[in-house]
Amino acid sequence: MKYILVTGGVISGIGKGVIASSIGAIMKTVGFRVTSIKIDPYINIDAGTFSPYEHGEVFVLDDGGEVDLDLGNYERFLDVTLHRDNNITTGKVYQQVINHEREGRYLGKTVQVVPHITDAIMDWVECVARKPVTVDGLEPEICIIELGGTIGDIEGMPFVEAFRQFQFRVGRGNFCCVHVSLVPQPSSTGEQKTKPTQASVRELRGLGLYADIIVCRSEKPIGPEVKRKLSNFCHVAPHQVICLHDVDTLYRVPVMLAEERVLHALQECLHLRLPTGMKPRRCMARWRDLAERAAHLRRTVTIALVGKYTSLQDSYASVIKALQHAALAAGRRLDLQCVESEHLQDACKTDDPVRYHEAWRHLCRADGLLVPGGFGHRGVEGKLAAIHWARVNNKPFLGVCLGMQVAVIEYARNVVGLKDATSTEFVQDTSEPLIIDMPEHNTGQMGGTMRLGRRATEFKDGKPSLLQQLYGTARVDERHRHRYEVNPVYVERLEKAGLHFVGQAEDKEATRMEIVELPDHPYFIGVQFHPEYLTRPTRPSPPYLGLVLAACGKLTSYLAKGRRLTSRYRRESTGDTSSDEELAELSQAVTGCMTPVTEGARDTPASGAASEGSSGGSEEAAAAAAAAAQSPLVGAGDSAVAAGEQKTAAKAAKPAPAASA
Repeated sequence: MKYILVTGGVISGIGKGVIASSIGAIMKTVGFRVTSIKIDPYINIDAGTFSPYEHGEVFVLDDGGEVDLDLGNYERFLDVTLHRDNNITTGKVYQQVINHEREGRYLGKTVQVVPHITDAIMDWVECVARKPVTVDGLEPEICIIELGGTIGDIEGMPFVEAFRQFQFRVGRGNFCCVHVSLVPQPSSTGEQKTKPTQASVRELRGLGLYADIIVCRSEKPIGPEVKRKLSNFCHVAPHQVICLHDVDTLYRVPVMLAEERVLHALQECLHLRLPTGMKPRRCMARWRDLAERAAHLRRTVTIALVGKYTSLQDSYASVIKALQHAALAAGRRLDLQCVESEHLQDACKTDDPVRYHEAWRHLCRADGLLVPGGFGHRGVEGKLAAIHWARVNNKPFLGVCLGMQVAVIEYARNVVGLKDATSTEFVQDTSEPLIIDMPEHNTGQMGGTMRLGRRATEFKDGKPSLLQQLYGTARVDERHRHRYEVNPVYVERLEKAGLHFVGQAEDKEATRMEIVELPDHPYFIGVQFHPEYLTRPTRPSPPYLGLVLAACGKLTSYLAKGRRLTSRYRRESTGDTSSDEELAELSQAVTGCMTPVTEGARDTPASGAASEGSSGGSEEAAAAAAAAAQSPLVGAGDSAVAAGEQKTAAKAAKPAPAASA
């Protein structure tokens, strides 16, 4: 087993997650089996009780683990299925050690940070590194470990000490430290400064860890002179200084690391032997193709994301990734308009009319609407208004988790006539409890008590379903994270009024309403699960792909062609004039260069190479070959903004005019 530790210096949020994921993707590309571990030095047991404003979204794994969003990056880049133990926190380690002390495992000894906490960390890493993360069940060969925070943080000291000892436990030839640091360029001088990186590497050495590879993050490319200076003062060879500047798309990061010969540096440090006949440059063709496609899309699709955490896009990291993957498959550049749901409410019209009209302007100009998950009553009235607008104006709509629940409430109020319909999450003693809590998943303890993890949803026999056509199966397995559900008492009444519950889950406790659709609407779908957690660049999530295709006016054509995305549309979208034969030849050449994509895996716009330190994945690794020869269909676009219910009635009688491309 080989271990690669990724540490950070100077500032946090520098992009360690994306860099760790990209290194793992390169190793997997050349044939190694790779797993990942994320270490978060906070005392929380897990990320489940965090506000999204603290660390971004809470990512959910198959086994129900609520973890840091970086594990979402790892799953997407590496196309693996991780476990809750792949996320280590200070709280988990201390809880384990204290439990062992209570059980008498330390034989009456004084329990201390060294050796008991550090030993627990090392044992945990060794155990988790050997857990299979792919469907073939084979043990990984390389483990990428990301240490959260920056070197010198007091919270991270036990972990740094543990890895100082760990390098000798496993042997220096099996351990490599990659240090990620910032090379700032003050506007006053325009000169790239190396002192922060020098100080960071010096502090790392003082704690007993030596940087084998230094990855320098910068706004602009770093010149050879700066690289030589860093090599001289940081005690590494010039080829061990890797320069990584901001780029247009995250898909370029693995390509840039490969061009900087990071694989060669890792081979030297870890004594790696590549499989016979393996040509790393040829294997990176998929990544290069994916990056080029993402960078050269010309047409756009505008999606309005209406939520309550829109000031921090990492709060919706996986949602935005799912939209990006769907847009890439559709051959469109995603124009994401994040709309604060409170700004759509009537109260805002009085308090802040500028924001109110600005929010509605963004919504009305969008091609489609997405209302993601969330908790609490704040901003719910704004979401209701947005969903009502999408329903009466035939705008494509997707509601996820809370978004689905709010869509059901909107329909019950405005169509069924249940004016007091609401959720017990918002009004506990409501007379019309349309959405209720699940007592068996709400024990009074907040952490880890929701309905979590991957669960099966069955489509109802005899009910036509647009989403079933998109999935192409009678059953889907998706990840869940919710405490409330649609009250089954109201289901029959809602269905008689025209709202169809087409999918449900048979838990041992009860029957759950999982999927809701509105017939005779271009695309009005709500799902109780979170399909964004299983999206991949070459396998976009079907609900998100359906939303984007409907917003482009291509959904009907896509389904008519048997859910096939054509290469012709790719050329129309990107300006690529290659023939279908050339694309097919490229696809075949690239296909043999990478390990097969595992069956078990399913996946914020980036401004900088690593500005998504909290988001990214093999998502991208599998992406290019399949996508190289495929991309959506052709069809007429729909949607001119209609306003008001009277216009909707007239619109229902005749087809909507096609919008110009």
